[in-house]
Amino acid sequence: MKKLSKLHIRGVTTLMVIIFLGIFLVIMATVSSFALEQEKYAQALLAREQALTVAESGIEYYRWFLYHNPNNVTNGTTTPGPYPYTVKDPETGNLIGSAQISVAGKTQCGVVQWVDIYATGTSAISSVYKRSIFARFMKPSVAAYSYLLNSNVWAGPTRVITGPYYSNGGIRMDAVSNSDVSSSVSSWTCDSSFGCSPTDNSADGVFGSSTNSALWHFPVASIDFSGGIGLQLSTIKTAARNYGVYFAPSTGTAGKRGYHFIFLNDGTVNVYRVTGVVSGIKSSPDGSVFTNDYSIIASETSLGNYTIPASCRVIFAEDNIWVEGTVKNPVLIASADYSGSGVTPNAYLPNNIYYAAYDGTAGLSVVADGNVLIPLNSPDTMEIHGIFVAHNGLFGRNYYQSSGTYQVPSAYSSAVLQTQLTTIGTVVSNLRTGTAWLDGSGNTVSGYQTRIDSYDELQALAPPPFTPSASANPTLINWDER
Repeated sequence: MKKLSKLHIRGVTTLMVIIFLGIFLVIMATVSSFALEQEKYAQALLAREQALTVAESGIEYYRWFLYHNPNNVTNGTTTPGPYPYTVKDPETGNLIGSAQISVAGKTQCGVVQWVDIYATGTSAISSVYKRSIFARFMKPSVAAYSYLLNSNVWAGPTRVITGPYYSNGGIRMDAVSNSDVSSSVSSWTCDSSFGCSPTDNSADGVFGSSTNSALWHFPVASIDFSGGIGLQLSTIKTAARNYGVYFAPSTGTAGKRGYHFIFLNDGTVNVYRVTGVVSGIKSSPDGSVFTNDYSIIASETSLGNYTIPASCRVIFAEDNIWVEGTVKNPVLIASADYSGSGVTPNAYLPNNIYYAAYDGTAGLSVVADGNVLIPLNSPDTMEIHGIFVAHNGLFGRNYYQSSGTYQVPSAYSSAVLQTQLTTIGTVVSNLRTGTAWLDGSGNTVSGYQTRIDSYDELQALAPPPFTPSASANPTLINWDER
């Protein structure tokens, strides 16, 4: 019996050893499998990150290529892409990965407006994992700003501003603002016309009662207005004559004539020749000297309905222009006079301007060699979408009087003081802007009592052709993984 017990114990022990050995082997196999899977996962992660790095290297390569070969979208060849690009370890010379680069230029009127680059990267570790990047390079558009100014300015308390606000002069910011406010000067003289009494001869570049002072920056680098902020009106005229729509100086007395453009949501535009303007109205751009105001159309004749060429959506008129309506496609309309008349044309915004869609497929740039003005007979509640550029003049609504020496005709007296102006887009003005005028007590007595300004990010990424740039150097304005 004792011997049987020992044999039984030995058998049980052997069985237990076998069981535990099996368990150990299962655990070891599981751990080994897990370790192998982790190694595969780590390799996959490395391959994915290297693929992204290689794709970025492809983008940076073509960015360098464009710097040395502006507007070349064929990688120095005569054939379309994709173009191969390899990335090697600079120390070992070993291959890290390769990229396929595709390039597309957005061309209008025979000129490249921007360049889109697509790069797909693959790691040398594994060709399974690919990463693709899209990047857009172009000169930064003025559409990246809500306001871009070349003079001292006062943004009053009745304004709400969304988007970057910049001036080469000093800024008094009393408006509600939620973005960067930048001035190129460290100090300036703020007098009574800017609400400073007594005059402050050393006001900060940006100051005021707005609450987001942490977003104020001064002094910052200036933006060159003297060089036309990247704008060449003669180039636009040539493009319009060769590829787009062009209108010569209209008949009539210089300064009292021009063209009226009404955009339609089918992509066309109705054009009228302005044959007469309302007389007897006086206005002042700065509240001091009153002159004749020729901004209201009294009579006009139809020139027809025009289709703007898809290959060159540019309209140029060597005269004053009146612009309104609903815009379907990205369009630039400009006015300047090269006929030698001695008159600097203005652009007038007599009515609302809308887009047929607000997904980036529509856009409008209105460029005037002189002023961009909102006439006296503008809507009480007005909404304008677009990029409005007063090349040598100002953007605004002149000062009108409902009483006094220079009071407007009684038929227009109710239009002197309006309710609300909403601007969705960008204002570029060489001179001081103004769409509201205050009395000594701070009450609005002319212009719009409430003003809402917001920049349009979609226009900043894809502006209409020949929209002025804020810098001469092409840069990366959009990047995303696709």
